[in-house]
Amino acid sequence: MSPSISHSYIVYLGSHSFGPNPSPFDVEAVTNSHYDLLGSYVGSTEKAKEAIFYSYNRYINGFAAVLDEDEAAEVAKHPNVVSVFLNKEQKLHTTHSWDFLGLVRNGVFPQASVWQKTLGEDVIIGNIDTGVWPESKSFSDEGMGPIPKQWHGICQTNNKNTQDTFQCNRKLIGARYFYKGYKAYIGEELNVSMLSARDDTGHGSHTLSIAGGNFVDGVNELGFGNGTASGGSPKARVAAYRACWSHPILFGTGCFEADLLAAFEAAISDGVHVISMSLGSVSHPEYIESAISIGSFHAVAHGIIVVGSAGNSGSYPGNVANIEPWILTVGASALDRDFVNYVTLGDKKILKGASLSEYALPSNKMYPLISGFDAKSPTTPDPDDAPYCVNGTIDPQKVKGKILVCLVGGNSRTEKGEIAAEAGAIGMILANNKDYGEQIFSDPHVLPASHVNLASANYIYNYINHTKSPMAYISRAKTVTGLKPAPYVALFSSRGPNSLDPAILKPDVTAPGFKIIAAYTELISPSGLNVDKRRTPYIAFSGTSMSCPHVAGVVGLLKALHPDWSPAAIKSAIITS
Repeated sequence: MSPSISHSYIVYLGSHSFGPNPSPFDVEAVTNSHYDLLGSYVGSTEKAKEAIFYSYNRYINGFAAVLDEDEAAEVAKHPNVVSVFLNKEQKLHTTHSWDFLGLVRNGVFPQASVWQKTLGEDVIIGNIDTGVWPESKSFSDEGMGPIPKQWHGICQTNNKNTQDTFQCNRKLIGARYFYKGYKAYIGEELNVSMLSARDDTGHGSHTLSIAGGNFVDGVNELGFGNGTASGGSPKARVAAYRACWSHPILFGTGCFEADLLAAFEAAISDGVHVISMSLGSVSHPEYIESAISIGSFHAVAHGIIVVGSAGNSGSYPGNVANIEPWILTVGASALDRDFVNYVTLGDKKILKGASLSEYALPSNKMYPLISGFDAKSPTTPDPDDAPYCVNGTIDPQKVKGKILVCLVGGNSRTEKGEIAAEAGAIGMILANNKDYGEQIFSDPHVLPASHVNLASANYIYNYINHTKSPMAYISRAKTVTGLKPAPYVALFSSRGPNSLDPAILKPDVTAPGFKIIAAYTELISPSGLNVDKRRTPYIAFSGTSMSCPHVAGVVGLLKALHPDWSPAAIKSAIITS
């Protein structure tokens, strides 16, 4: 018989018998009971202690452990065990907003604005994400009073990493990081320099500042969208719970369920009022087999409102994430603002595009235009990748001094710009395929660039294919407001129905989630490319990840106005108004 394969599992045991304020004795007794339970299956409590890497012992009852498949199957038969499930990966759902929503007009709070009554004073918003950039002005504690007595958390720092100067304050009152689930899945230790709640991707800083960031004047990204940035609850206290980490085998950033469950339990223990969670999965296991379901359920049971993102899987039916009836699930809508530029072709056709590139073409004249297909290198291993401008497919001799047209897909939008620039292109046009359709994104490219929709892309390719010497010009990008119609549901925003429980409608609401400017990490460039040496403290991101904290900020306002309202009452007030 072949040996059974080991994996990391979560063993869920339900609730505790003690009350809402467990004593140290209670916590120790629960942990020992976990060792005893698992020890009866693995041979001893000592082996159980080696296998268990999280004991959920305060507000959630369970543990996470490395087990082989046979052991997990046997543990699942125990009469006290509710469920046993794999430590799966969940994904992140990657200024002008509050003006658009009517909370502020030209720097003044209108009479009908809830900001006239409260700015979320002393409400505590917890964010489960990639951490936080604590030095951001959005998390300045200028003008903040003492930390609320309800707060019982910590500011976790890594004593082994003397280079990290991470500090909390009276605004950013807490931070923790959870990585043991990641370690159990990946099978290797995190670098000591990474063991921190410091955000190294920008996602967590962005989402937390949208929910509870302070007022910051003069905010823009590379000169675009200048204005005052703030969260929905600008005077709330905030706490960062880092449970998401990057690794090459994850194709980006992953959040493992054992870490998410630990983050939920810590947030409950710390005393937060609101949990914002811009992550999830389109797969829908039973509620008792999902760490998000279990963690959010226990949070709501302790009076905490949990807000989750709906996901970015597009307009296909039934792909909405965070479908639990107790979660306030948020889809994405667009603002009346965009960052636009224009492509002018040699036949004088003008096509609207989108960009956050701060770069302009050298001269106000037409430049030769070439498609990735026509620019393919004779040595490329896969010519089919050339239209997408994948690395190694473009011939510099064909591209130098020209504007290169690249199809979306195959690699990131900003990486295409890097490849185009390295090949000698003077500019780039990102052309949509059928999957992207009419949805275009403004990205901080490393060269003059414009992203055009499917209809414009088809026109450009037709022009190239039927013109002996195709030419084009890309204008400088600019900020435009007052666009109509607005709001509208973003094409990338996941839709219902709820595939697990069709009687529960999801998403619950939409909120701004398209090209939202908010705080960013200064560890990486705005394009995310290593060759890009630019840094910006604020950046525009799109996704239901941005929509979710907008609603979390509004929840903070309602909690400040009505501290006695239950999570259900606050959810009802939002979705029925």
